Amino acid sequence: MSQKEGRIALAIQAYQNSQFADLKETCSSYDVPYSTVRDRVKGRVLRSNSQPKNKKLTNFEELTLENWILSMSNRGLLVRIYSIEQIANLLLQKRSVTSQENANAVTVGKCWARNFIRRKPTLQTKYMRKYDYQRALCEDPVKLQAWFRLVQNTIGKYGIQIGDIYNFDETGFQIGVIATAKVVTGSEQAGRPVCVQPGNREWVTAIESICADGWCLSPMIIFEGKVHISTWYTDNLPPD
Repeated sequence: MSQKEGRIALAIQAYQNSQFADLKETCSSYDVPYSTVRDRVKGRVLRSNSQPKNKKLTNFEELTLENWILSMSNRGLLVRIYSIEQIANLLLQKRSVTSQENANAVTVGKCWARNFIRRKPTLQTKYMRKYDYQRALCEDPVKLQAWFRLVQNTIGKYGIQIGDIYNFDETGFQIGVIATAKVVTGSEQAGRPVCVQPGNREWVTAIESICADGWCLSPMIIFEGKVHISTWYTDNLPPD
C-alpha cells in the first residue's frame, strides 16, 4: 500500500470514529483529496481492487491457472506466454459448452496473457536457459561429494602429479531446440529459470580436454552420421 492510500485509510477511520467535525476537516488534517475520501465513504471501491466488467475468467479459474504455472515452473517445465493464452481459451470454451454458448466465439484478447501476468504479483516473465534432462538427474549433492572424495583418495593413494590429471568432457548443441525464450515463472525465483529438455533430440557434440596445469587440447566437433557432408564444414573453422 502506498503512503497516500495509507493516509486515506487513516482519514476514513478517523472520520468514522468522529474524531473531526466534518469530512473536509479530516481530509485537510491527513492531506488527502476530499473527493476521493468522500467516494470511499460512500462505498466506492479502489479501482485496482474492483472487479472488471469485461473480465474473462472467474477468480477461481485465474487462481487455478496461476497455480498451474507455478507448479510447471517448479518442475522445470516452463510455460510460454502463448500457452497461457491457449489454456485460458480452453477454460472459456469448456465453460461455453456447458452453458450452451458458441465456444468458438469465446476467446481472450491478444494482450490478455501479458496483462494477467502483470496483475499477479507471484508471476513474472524471464528468459530461460536450457538444461538437459540427463544432467538434471545427475545433480545430486550426495553423488557429487562421493565422487570428489574418490578422486582425492585416488590422487593421494597413487601419488598422481598435477601434469598427469586431465579433465575430459563434452558439450552438445541440440538441433531444433531454442536456447533462450521468454517464459513465465514465479516472481520469487532468482536468476534465469532452467527448462528441462526432452532428451530425444539430435546433438552436435564438442569435446574439450584440459590438463590440471593449464595445457589443453584443441576442441573436437562430432556430427552424428556415417557419411561426411560438405555443408558441415566451412572456411571459418580453425585449421586445427
